[in-house]
Formats: sequence, structure tokens, C-alpha cells
Amino acid sequence: MSVAANSNKKILIADDDASIRLVLSQAFTRLGYQVRATGNATTMLKWVSDGEGDLVITDVMMPDENVFDVLPRIRKERPKLPVIVMSAQNTLLTAVNAAEVGAFDYVSKPFDLDDMTAVARRALARPADAEASRAQARAVRDERLPLIGRSGPMQDVYRTIARLVGADLTVLILGESGTGKELVARALHDMGRRKDGKFVVINLAAVPRERVETELFGRDDGDHGKLIEADGGTLFLDEIGDMPLDAQTRLLRVIDGSETTISPRTGRRPNIRIIAATNRDLRALIQQGLFREDLFFRLNVAPLRLPPLRDRAEDIPDLARSFLLRANREGLPSKTIDSGALDRLKAHAWPGNVRELENLVRRICALYGEDLITARIIELELADQQSPLKSQEGPVTLSGLVERYLSAHFAEYPEGLPPVGLYDRILEEVERPLIQLIMAATRGNQVRAAEILGLNRNTLRKKIQDLGVEMSRGRK
Repeated sequence: MSVAANSNKKILIADDDASIRLVLSQAFTRLGYQVRATGNATTMLKWVSDGEGDLVITDVMMPDENVFDVLPRIRKERPKLPVIVMSAQNTLLTAVNAAEVGAFDYVSKPFDLDDMTAVARRALARPADAEASRAQARAVRDERLPLIGRSGPMQDVYRTIARLVGADLTVLILGESGTGKELVARALHDMGRRKDGKFVVINLAAVPRERVETELFGRDDGDHGKLIEADGGTLFLDEIGDMPLDAQTRLLRVIDGSETTISPRTGRRPNIRIIAATNRDLRALIQQGLFREDLFFRLNVAPLRLPPLRDRAEDIPDLARSFLLRANREGLPSKTIDSGALDRLKAHAWPGNVRELENLVRRICALYGEDLITARIIELELADQQSPLKSQEGPVTLSGLVERYLSAHFAEYPEGLPPVGLYDRILEEVERPLIQLIMAATRGNQVRAAEILGLNRNTLRKKIQDLGVEMSRGRK
């Protein structure tokens, strides 16, 4: 749409931050739109009541009212007026609440100006009657949020979930192991139409292949399977890529309706929503003849891809603190974590994703007596996860272990600078165990120990005295 064509459209902007009002006003004015901006919800609501505006862009937390309380009034008065909600409280609950009260879309702060203008264009270009088919009001249970993170990739996930909870579509969740695929499936169930039904899980990678059909479809003697158990609710097929071909064929018949009964005893056909998940490339499995292409298209109605933790490292501090609180609620000691430790966590690649991070936090809570988790503790734990014989980069070397230790040591101090005298302190920490071990190995024979070390005997004797090395005449 040209700048001239935009001139008959008016955008109402409401935000108590004057800088955001200015940026948005200038951006939309340059695009040719008429703009009115205010710092409170009352004025914005009056403009709407007076019939002004073709689009509203508003922050959630206004000085006089919460916009989630205002939006139902706007929808009642002008049901076809699109509203874009902005918020710095970038959680799943915010995105779902925005959809629940009928917002056209939700944009997280800080926002990208190009993204904001693109959303605005979509809102202004939509058919006038499309708003009636937007997300319906849904009751969100007052419980702990299943997903944590304010990063851009997680905002995309939240927006997708918010659009899917009101529908009964089949969803395919894609993502690496440990990214939280089951948590997303539970969120879709708990916030959706089937929340009063059962949420039934079957992990197809954990069930022996010969038992998959029995687990899903039951037995002829009337023992029902997971499909009947999930009747009225949601069936979550975890690791669908591991399903045997025979079971895939039968599942396809259930989905497309050609298998009319599931329970031989009752003749019942279950009414379920299917959510599937996998960490495998299903298209590659199709090429290998290991996955049915027609089943893939039946499952891939609404794909939802979860980002790996390495792509949303900015979420790690929130995740780590949440896991510390959860561990404490479950009886483990209460601990806090400092900025150096959080920086070290953010630098890790996390091949096991969020699950690996949670396991590490719980392990530290259980094994370490310190109340404060520092970078040194994180470094020790991450180093301990490496094979004692070989790391991903190759054999473990003394220099590599020393470097890892020193990196954690430096991270414990402001600006990464330890106190003066570092060289002598580090040499002492290396010398003492070295001499202790060589004296034990030689059963206290200083002549032999000095020869192996390449030191003068008198030099060795002085080091033994200065370092306080315990003498040993033999090993037990």
C-alpha cells in the first residue's frame, strides 16, 4: 500500500513511555498514516468511543488501567477494531491473555520497528469480518507457567501457542531433546478446550516396538489402550519418529476416520486431540522409507518448532533461578547464583538443552555446601561432565584442565582480575600435589624423587619444608 493510500487510515497509540509514543508516531507518520498518541488508557478509550481510529496499538500496563480490562469494552463497542498489544512482561501468560481478550496480535518489548509496522499493515489489511473468527475467550488456569523465557525465539513460541490453544488442530512439535516439547503439549491442553479431559502421554521411543500397537489401541480382550484412555482429552505422541510402520498405518486410519472402532468390546471411537513431537527429521525418515508421508501431512497441520537453548542464551538466568526455587521447594538447600556463574552458564553449548541445565542446577544444590553458586562451581561441574579420558575436542590435557580452572578463577573477581601475586599462588597449588604424589610414589626416597623431578636434592628438601608436604614411607 502506498503512502498516499495510507492517509485515510488512523492509528491510535497508547503508551505511558513518551519515547515509545514518539518513535511509533514518527514511524507511522512517515508511512503516511494519521496518528494520535496518548499516555493513558482513558483518553484512548474515549477516542475509540468517539469512533476514531482504524487500529489501536497499546501497552498493557497503563497508569490508569490495565489494558486487558479495557479490551473487552473496546470489543463490545467496536468489535471489528483491531488492537495490537505491547508488553515488557514477555511471558506465555501475557501472550495467551492478549489472545484471550481478542487482541489482533501481541508484540513483545523491546520491539523491532519493522516487525511492528508489518503487524500493523496486516491488521489494517485484514477483511472486516475476519475479526469475528479470531481467538475466543478462554479460561487460563491459575497455575505456574510451564515455559520460561523472554527471548525473541520464545516470544515466537508464545504467539504460536496463543493462536493454537483455542483451536482443536493436530499439532506437530519439533525440537531437540530437552527443549521442553512435552511442556508445550501440556500448555496447549491445559489452556485449550479440552482442559477438563485427560492429558495422556506415550513415549514411543521408550516402548518396545512390538508393544506399540497394544499400548495405543489395546487388546481384543477389552483392555483399552491410550487412544481410549485419552477420550475427550489430548493424546501426546512423544518421539513420533520412532513409531513402527505398522502402527503408523493404523494411526493414520484412526485420524482419517477409516478405522471406525478402536475398542472391540465397546465399539467406541475416541474423541481426541492429537499432539505429536519429535527430535528427528521426519522428512529424512520419509525419504528412507521409515515414516509414512501421508501420516506426516496429517500430523503437520500446525507445526511448532522449539528453539535449542543455545539459541536463546539470554533466557538462561531466568531458567537457572527458576530451577533453584523449584529445587528448594522439593527439599534441596536454598542457594543463590552470582553474575559470573550466570555468564559461564550462558557460554556453554547445552547439547542437552533445558533438561541438561535443570539437572546441573539440581546436582549443584545437592552436592555443594556453599550458599552462593559461583563461576568456579559451574566450571567444576561442566568440566566433570567431560569424559575423564577424552573430551569433545580430543584427549584431556593438563594445560586444558589448568586453563579451565583459571578461567573460572578469573571469573570470580570484578572485571575478571584476581589480586596481585597470582603467579606464585598458582605455582604453589601445582607444586604441592606434584611433590606430594612423587614422594608417595618413591616411598619417601628424596634422592629418587629429585631425580625424577629433575631437581637438586637440596632444592627438593626446601620445597618440601616450604610447602608443608607430608612425608610418606609407603602407600597403603
